[in-house]
Amino acid sequence: MSVTFGEDDLTELAAETAGRLAAEGVPQALASGDSRLWGPEAQAEAAVRLGWLNLPHTSRELLPEIDALVRRARAEGLDHVVLAGMGGSSLAPEVITASDDVPLTVLDTTDPGQVRRALSDRLESTILVVASKSGGTVETDSHRRIYEKAFRDAGIDPASRIVVVTDPGSPLEQTAREAGYQVFLADPNVGGRYSALTAFGLVPSALAGADVERLLDDAAEVLPLLSRTEGNPGLDLGAALGAAAAAGRDKLVIEDGLSEINGLPDWIEQLVAESTGKSGKGILPVVGADPGDAEDELLAGIDTDGVVTVAGPLGAQFLVWEYATAVAGRVLGIDPFNQPNVSESKENTAALLDRAELPVGTPLLVDGPVEVYGELPGDGEAKDLSDVFTRLLEAIPSDGYLAVMAYLDREAAFDAPYAEGASFEEMTDVWSGADAATLRGMLAIRTDRPVTFGWGPRFLHSTGQYHKGGPQNGAFLQITGAVENDLEVPGKPYTLGRLQLAQALGDLGALAGRGRPVVRLHLTDRVAGVARLLAAAREV
Repeated sequence: MSVTFGEDDLTELAAETAGRLAAEGVPQALASGDSRLWGPEAQAEAAVRLGWLNLPHTSRELLPEIDALVRRARAEGLDHVVLAGMGGSSLAPEVITASDDVPLTVLDTTDPGQVRRALSDRLESTILVVASKSGGTVETDSHRRIYEKAFRDAGIDPASRIVVVTDPGSPLEQTAREAGYQVFLADPNVGGRYSALTAFGLVPSALAGADVERLLDDAAEVLPLLSRTEGNPGLDLGAALGAAAAAGRDKLVIEDGLSEINGLPDWIEQLVAESTGKSGKGILPVVGADPGDAEDELLAGIDTDGVVTVAGPLGAQFLVWEYATAVAGRVLGIDPFNQPNVSESKENTAALLDRAELPVGTPLLVDGPVEVYGELPGDGEAKDLSDVFTRLLEAIPSDGYLAVMAYLDREAAFDAPYAEGASFEEMTDVWSGADAATLRGMLAIRTDRPVTFGWGPRFLHSTGQYHKGGPQNGAFLQITGAVENDLEVPGKPYTLGRLQLAQALGDLGALAGRGRPVVRLHLTDRVAGVARLLAAAREV
């Protein structure tokens, strides 16, 4: 495992900061789980959030039970593994299985279309992992209820198909045990975004076919380095991230290029954004973007050249990035283990769901299949969607960013028709032309500021904390879509479509209340709407 630097100035800054931290005894104190490192206000939270430092050893206790579950699933022909989880409960398994090239269907959405797609795929051979640390995550609870009904309607006993991962004493543990589901309890002294090597990361990944014992082996190999004052990759990385951000380079562009690790930047995005984005401070991860020339950007490469290059196997990467994020928190003077603004959008959503009608408002502008809501920056009325994009880009502060947040089906683009006999490159072009995520890159080339993209509500458990708690220099573009084939949530007075829109409006209110530019685009026809978004972006 290695961390190297490609700039002399950063090398010097990181070395100076790491030396100061070493002189303060930080490496040894952190490795031993000292909760005082982030100040007296953070100590109580830190005292119950440092269990991740021991996971390379303690999580081995789970392996025999996990192996037994895997053998049972294989014997019963359950080869379609579905994971219902949000944030830390889904991002690590997604990286682990993608890197091991084994299939895992991840449900971290409230989009009815995306959930219906999973339901219609081999239900007869599906095993569902329901993962929630709190046991009360509304998205995951909805998925569990929907799958329970689907299994029963198909004549399948849900107890034979549902596995639960949660913290001891959570409401989900009680519900699961009453229903006869197999339950894996995670370490309660590990926060969600630090839980890659707990049952949350290991259970679904092993079911899908990943080698989770190797993950623990790789993490255990790097663990002794994390108490050192020199040759400590976690200290070096954390010192660089924290010191660079404190000096103004607080936009972390993460690339994984040709790395054999697949998708790690998405996991790092949550870890770093949710851990550091608070008290008006923070490091903003930028994923899927080419590095720009902005002075506040810092390029990190995963096994590929960057201003900071982090090389090593996945299990070690998990542990080193966690350690580095905790160190960066100390450098920045924040508590890396709390998330004070995450509940705000959740509370807004709950309040909206109690209303008879959701307050969608009146559109300012209609451009074909796209309705525009909100308060546009700039003077006068916008004439079309291109003008909306132009005004948002112009409203980004000189030290700010644009966040695109899409409450849509993130797999819908793969439904786009292509010509028979099309090459893979031609199919990729078709998919890209039908993907809302393509908008990020199209807007990014029209500004010198970073542009991020998040699928809602997935990003609420990730960059959502940064958007509300970090530096208030963002501009926000939210995308919602009409629902044609909604899905009831059994036992609840709402559908998935209503929940999805309530989540979008709830977060919209939280962002607008901070006085930042925020615009909602509603696609009255999703396919035509995405096409119009991309066409309008070309006209900017």
